[in-house]
Amino acid sequence: MIELSIIILSYNTKDLTRRCIQSVRKQYKKELIDKKLEIIVIDNNSSDDSASLLSDLKKEILASRRSGSNFTLIQNRENLGFAKGCNFGAKNAKGKYLLFLNSDTTVLDRGFLRMTEFLDNHKEAGILGGRLLNPNGTPQRSGGKFYNLWYLFLMLLGLEVLVRRSPTKIDKIDWVSGACLMIGKNQFNNLSGFDEHFFMYIEDMELCYRMRKLGFSTYFYPFVGIEHKTLGSSNRSFAIINIYKGILYFYSKHKNHLEYLVAKTLLISKAEILILVGFLTFSSGLRDRYRKAVMF
Repeated sequence: MIELSIIILSYNTKDLTRRCIQSVRKQYKKELIDKKLEIIVIDNNSSDDSASLLSDLKKEILASRRSGSNFTLIQNRENLGFAKGCNFGAKNAKGKYLLFLNSDTTVLDRGFLRMTEFLDNHKEAGILGGRLLNPNGTPQRSGGKFYNLWYLFLMLLGLEVLVRRSPTKIDKIDWVSGACLMIGKNQFNNLSGFDEHFFMYIEDMELCYRMRKLGFSTYFYPFVGIEHKTLGSSNRSFAIINIYKGILYFYSKHKNHLEYLVAKTLLISKAEILILVGFLTFSSGLRDRYRKAVMF
Protein backbone atom coordinates (compact mmCIF):
# COMPACT_ATOMS: atom_id res chain seq x y z
CA MET A 1 0.00 0.00 0.00
CA ILE A 2 1.25 3.47 -0.87
CA GLU A 3 1.63 5.48 2.32
CA LEU A 4 2.40 8.88 0.81
CA SER A 5 1.73 10.61 -2.51
CA ILE A 6 4.00 13.60 -3.12
CA ILE A 7 2.25 16.00 -5.48
CA ILE A 8 4.41 18.59 -7.23
CA LEU A 9 2.86 21.30 -9.39
CA SER A 10 5.16 22.75 -12.03
CA TYR A 11 4.83 25.93 -14.05
CA ASN A 12 7.85 27.34 -15.88
CA THR A 13 10.26 25.97 -13.28
CA LYS A 14 11.86 23.18 -15.28
CA ASP A 15 15.27 23.22 -13.58
CA LEU A 16 13.80 23.75 -10.12
CA THR A 17 11.25 20.98 -10.69
CA ARG A 18 13.93 18.55 -11.79
CA ARG A 19 16.02 19.38 -8.73
CA CYS A 20 12.98 18.93 -6.47
CA ILE A 21 12.15 15.52 -7.96
CA GLN A 22 15.73 14.33 -7.76
CA SER A 23 15.96 15.42 -4.11
CA VAL A 24 12.86 13.36 -3.29
CA ARG A 25 14.26 10.34 -5.13
CA LYS A 26 17.58 10.69 -3.29
CA GLN A 27 16.03 10.84 0.18
CA TYR A 28 13.32 8.22 -0.38
CA LYS A 29 14.94 5.70 -2.68
CA LYS A 30 14.01 2.73 -0.49
CA GLU A 31 10.37 3.81 -0.10
CA LEU A 32 10.03 4.28 -3.86
CA ILE A 33 11.46 0.81 -4.47
CA ASP A 34 9.14 -0.70 -1.83
CA LYS A 35 6.11 1.07 -3.39
CA LYS A 36 5.37 2.96 -0.17
CA LEU A 37 5.73 6.34 -1.82
CA GLU A 38 4.82 7.82 -5.19
CA ILE A 39 5.64 11.07 -6.97
CA ILE A 40 3.02 12.85 -9.06
CA VAL A 41 4.07 15.84 -11.15
CA ILE A 42 1.51 18.11 -12.82
CA ASP A 43 2.84 20.53 -15.41
CA ASN A 44 0.46 23.48 -15.91
CA ASN A 45 1.18 24.03 -19.61
CA SER A 46 4.60 25.57 -19.05
CA SER A 47 6.17 27.61 -21.83
CA ASP A 48 9.81 27.10 -20.78
CA ASP A 49 10.39 23.64 -22.32
CA SER A 50 9.37 21.95 -19.06
CA ALA A 51 7.27 19.45 -21.04
CA SER A 52 10.30 18.11 -22.88
CA LEU A 53 12.54 18.01 -19.82
CA LEU A 54 9.93 16.29 -17.66
CA SER A 55 9.15 13.78 -20.39
CA ASP A 56 12.84 12.88 -20.60
CA LEU A 57 12.99 12.60 -16.82
CA LYS A 58 9.94 10.32 -16.85
CA LYS A 59 11.64 8.02 -19.37
CA GLU A 60 14.76 7.98 -17.20
CA ILE A 61 12.76 7.06 -14.09
CA LEU A 62 10.60 4.47 -15.87
CA ALA A 63 13.78 2.80 -17.05
CA SER A 64 14.37 1.89 -13.41
CA ARG A 65 12.73 -1.51 -12.98
CA ARG A 66 12.09 -1.16 -9.29
CA SER A 67 10.91 2.45 -8.79
CA GLY A 68 9.74 3.57 -12.21
CA SER A 69 6.06 2.75 -11.75
CA ASN A 70 5.83 5.15 -8.79
CA PHE A 71 6.30 8.26 -10.93
CA THR A 72 3.37 9.88 -12.73
CA LEU A 73 3.61 12.88 -15.06
CA ILE A 74 0.46 14.80 -15.98
CA GLN A 75 0.77 17.51 -18.63
CA ASN A 76 -2.15 19.93 -18.73
CA ARG A 77 -3.14 21.80 -21.86
CA GLU A 78 -3.73 25.02 -19.92
CA ASN A 79 -2.53 26.69 -16.74
CA LEU A 80 -5.14 25.56 -14.21
CA GLY A 81 -3.64 27.52 -11.34
CA PHE A 82 -2.36 26.11 -8.06
CA ALA A 83 -5.62 25.01 -6.43
CA LYS A 84 -7.13 23.28 -9.46
CA GLY A 85 -3.81 21.79 -10.55
CA CYS A 86 -3.20 20.29 -7.10
CA ASN A 87 -6.75 18.92 -6.99
CA PHE A 88 -6.14 17.24 -10.33
CA GLY A 89 -2.99 15.63 -8.97
CA ALA A 90 -4.81 14.47 -5.84
CA LYS A 91 -7.44 12.70 -7.94
CA ASN A 92 -4.66 10.56 -9.43
CA ALA A 93 -3.01 9.84 -6.06
CA LYS A 94 -3.12 6.42 -4.43
CA GLY A 95 -1.52 7.28 -1.09
CA LYS A 96 -3.08 7.29 2.36
CA TYR A 97 -1.59 10.76 2.80
CA LEU A 98 -1.06 13.56 0.32
CA LEU A 99 1.89 15.93 0.46
CA PHE A 100 1.64 19.07 -1.64
CA LEU A 101 5.20 20.19 -2.34
CA ASN A 102 6.23 23.27 -4.30
CA SER A 103 8.41 22.71 -7.34
CA ASP A 104 10.86 25.34 -6.06
CA THR A 105 11.80 23.24 -3.03
CA THR A 106 14.68 20.90 -2.32
CA VAL A 107 14.16 18.07 0.17
CA LEU A 108 17.09 17.87 2.59
CA ASP A 109 16.17 14.91 4.82
CA ARG A 110 13.67 12.10 5.44
CA GLY A 111 11.30 14.11 7.62
CA PHE A 112 8.19 13.31 5.56
CA LEU A 113 8.14 9.83 7.11
CA ARG A 114 8.06 11.37 10.59
CA MET A 115 5.21 13.61 9.45
CA THR A 116 3.09 10.61 8.39
CA GLU A 117 3.82 8.96 11.75
CA PHE A 118 2.64 12.10 13.53
CA LEU A 119 -0.66 12.08 11.62
CA ASP A 120 -1.06 8.35 12.35
CA ASN A 121 -0.67 9.01 16.08
CA HIS A 122 -2.67 12.25 16.35
CA LYS A 123 -6.17 11.73 15.02
CA GLU A 124 -7.16 15.29 15.95
CA ALA A 125 -4.59 16.60 13.46
CA GLY A 126 -6.13 17.31 10.07
CA ILE A 127 -3.28 19.15 8.36
CA LEU A 128 0.46 19.17 8.99
CA GLY A 129 2.86 21.77 7.62
CA GLY A 130 6.62 21.37 7.34
CA ARG A 131 9.40 23.83 8.12
CA LEU A 132 10.64 25.79 5.10
CA LEU A 133 14.14 27.24 4.90
CA ASN A 134 15.57 30.07 2.83
CA PRO A 135 18.56 29.19 0.63
CA ASN A 136 20.83 30.67 3.33
CA GLY A 137 19.40 28.27 5.91
CA THR A 138 17.27 30.74 7.85
CA PRO A 139 13.65 29.72 8.57
CA GLN A 140 10.78 31.10 6.52
CA ARG A 141 7.62 32.20 8.30
CA SER A 142 5.52 29.47 6.71
CA GLY A 143 2.45 29.49 8.92
CA GLY A 144 0.42 31.93 10.92
CA LYS A 145 -2.85 33.44 12.04
CA PHE A 146 -6.02 33.49 10.00
CA TYR A 147 -6.47 36.89 8.38
CA ASN A 148 -9.20 38.30 10.58
CA LEU A 149 -9.52 42.10 10.34
CA TRP A 150 -6.89 42.77 13.01
CA TYR A 151 -4.28 40.45 11.51
CA LEU A 152 -5.13 41.65 8.02
CA PHE A 153 -4.48 45.20 9.20
CA LEU A 154 -1.11 44.19 10.66
CA MET A 155 -0.18 42.33 7.49
CA LEU A 156 -1.00 45.36 5.33
CA LEU A 157 1.14 47.53 7.62
CA GLY A 158 4.07 45.24 6.85
CA LEU A 159 4.07 43.70 10.34
CA GLU A 160 3.96 40.09 9.15
CA VAL A 161 6.31 39.19 11.98
CA LEU A 162 3.22 39.46 14.21
CA VAL A 163 1.07 37.38 11.85
CA ARG A 164 3.33 34.64 10.48
CA ARG A 165 5.85 32.44 12.26
CA SER A 166 8.05 29.35 12.08
CA PRO A 167 7.81 27.49 15.41
CA THR A 168 10.81 25.57 16.69
CA LYS A 169 8.64 22.84 18.21
CA ILE A 170 5.52 20.94 17.14
CA ASP A 171 2.72 23.38 17.68
CA LYS A 172 -0.89 24.06 16.77
CA ILE A 173 -1.22 26.86 14.27
CA ASP A 174 -4.08 28.42 12.31
CA TRP A 175 -2.69 27.67 8.84
CA VAL A 176 0.43 26.42 7.09
CA SER A 177 1.95 27.12 3.70
CA GLY A 178 0.85 25.06 0.72
CA ALA A 179 4.53 24.81 -0.26
CA CYS A 180 4.71 21.81 2.11
CA LEU A 181 1.30 20.70 3.32
CA MET A 182 0.35 17.15 4.32
CA ILE A 183 -3.22 15.90 4.71
CA GLY A 184 -5.01 12.56 4.69
CA LYS A 185 -6.51 11.77 1.31
CA ASN A 186 -9.90 10.93 2.80
CA GLN A 187 -10.01 14.23 4.65
CA PHE A 188 -8.91 16.10 1.54
CA ASN A 189 -11.74 14.48 -0.38
CA ASN A 190 -14.21 15.28 2.41
CA LEU A 191 -13.22 18.93 2.05
CA SER A 192 -13.57 18.69 -1.76
CA GLY A 193 -9.92 19.69 -1.99
CA PHE A 194 -8.64 23.22 -2.47
CA ASP A 195 -11.27 25.79 -3.43
CA GLU A 196 -10.69 26.29 -7.16
CA HIS A 197 -11.93 29.89 -7.04
CA PHE A 198 -8.40 30.67 -5.84
CA PHE A 199 -5.95 30.70 -8.74
CA MET A 200 -2.89 30.96 -6.52
CA TYR A 201 -2.29 32.21 -2.94
CA ILE A 202 -4.61 32.13 0.12
CA GLU A 203 -5.99 28.69 -0.88
CA ASP A 204 -3.79 27.03 1.75
CA MET A 205 -5.09 29.24 4.55
CA GLU A 206 -8.67 28.71 3.39
CA LEU A 207 -8.25 24.91 3.37
CA CYS A 208 -6.98 25.03 6.98
CA TYR A 209 -9.92 27.29 7.88
CA ARG A 210 -12.41 24.72 6.58
CA MET A 211 -10.53 21.92 8.30
CA ARG A 212 -10.93 23.72 11.62
CA LYS A 213 -14.66 24.07 10.97
CA LEU A 214 -14.78 20.27 10.82
CA GLY A 215 -13.22 20.10 14.27
CA PHE A 216 -9.65 19.17 13.27
CA SER A 217 -6.44 21.05 14.06
CA THR A 218 -3.56 22.20 11.90
CA TYR A 219 -0.05 21.60 13.25
CA PHE A 220 3.37 22.94 12.35
CA TYR A 221 6.07 20.26 12.19
CA PRO A 222 9.61 21.70 12.37
CA PHE A 223 11.60 18.45 12.23
CA VAL A 224 11.92 18.34 8.48
CA GLY A 225 14.34 20.16 6.20
CA ILE A 226 13.03 21.76 3.01
CA GLU A 227 14.80 24.55 1.18
CA HIS A 228 12.31 26.85 -0.52
CA LYS A 229 13.00 29.45 -3.17
CA THR A 230 10.07 31.88 -2.88
CA LEU A 231 8.32 33.18 -6.02
CA GLY A 232 9.89 30.37 -8.03
CA SER A 233 6.97 30.27 -10.49
CA SER A 234 5.58 33.80 -10.10
CA ASN A 235 6.67 37.39 -9.53
CA ARG A 236 5.88 40.09 -6.99
CA SER A 237 3.18 41.78 -9.07
CA PHE A 238 1.41 38.49 -9.77
CA ALA A 239 1.62 37.58 -6.09
CA ILE A 240 0.19 40.88 -4.81
CA ILE A 241 -2.67 40.89 -7.32
CA ASN A 242 -3.70 37.33 -6.48
CA ILE A 243 -3.28 37.81 -2.73
CA TYR A 244 -5.65 40.77 -2.89
CA LYS A 245 -8.18 38.75 -4.91
CA GLY A 246 -7.79 35.77 -2.60
CA ILE A 247 -8.33 37.76 0.59
CA LEU A 248 -11.51 39.33 -0.78
CA TYR A 249 -12.85 35.96 -1.90
CA PHE A 250 -12.02 34.47 1.52
CA TYR A 251 -14.00 37.25 3.23
CA SER A 252 -16.92 36.93 0.83
CA LYS A 253 -17.07 33.18 1.52
CA HIS A 254 -16.47 32.99 5.26
CA LYS A 255 -17.21 36.39 6.81
CA ASN A 256 -20.23 38.66 7.12
CA HIS A 257 -20.86 41.54 4.74
CA LEU A 258 -19.61 44.22 7.13
CA GLU A 259 -16.30 42.43 7.64
CA TYR A 260 -16.01 42.03 3.88
CA LEU A 261 -16.51 45.78 3.36
CA VAL A 262 -13.94 46.64 6.02
CA ALA A 263 -11.41 44.23 4.49
CA LYS A 264 -12.03 45.72 1.05
CA THR A 265 -11.54 49.25 2.45
CA LEU A 266 -8.24 48.22 4.07
CA LEU A 267 -6.96 46.70 0.82
CA ILE A 268 -7.96 49.74 -1.23
CA SER A 269 -6.42 52.14 1.30
CA LYS A 270 -3.09 50.30 1.22
CA ALA A 271 -3.16 50.26 -2.59
CA GLU A 272 -3.97 53.96 -2.87
CA ILE A 273 -1.10 54.88 -0.56
CA LEU A 274 1.36 52.84 -2.63
CA ILE A 275 -0.01 54.20 -5.90
CA LEU A 276 0.70 57.70 -4.54
CA VAL A 277 4.18 56.59 -3.49
CA GLY A 278 4.64 55.30 -7.02
CA PHE A 279 3.80 58.71 -8.45
CA LEU A 280 6.10 60.53 -6.05
CA THR A 281 9.00 58.16 -6.72
CA PHE A 282 8.36 57.85 -10.47
CA SER A 283 7.87 54.11 -10.07
CA SER A 284 5.47 53.05 -12.81
CA GLY A 285 5.83 49.41 -11.75
CA LEU A 286 4.59 50.16 -8.23
CA ARG A 287 1.66 52.20 -9.56
CA ASP A 288 0.59 49.57 -12.08
CA ARG A 289 0.95 46.71 -9.61
CA TYR A 290 -1.49 48.18 -7.09
CA ARG A 291 -3.87 49.57 -9.69
CA LYS A 292 -4.32 46.05 -10.99
CA ALA A 293 -4.61 44.69 -7.45
CA VAL A 294 -7.74 46.77 -6.76
CA MET A 295 -9.47 46.03 -10.06
CA PHE A 296 -11.97 43.80 -8.29
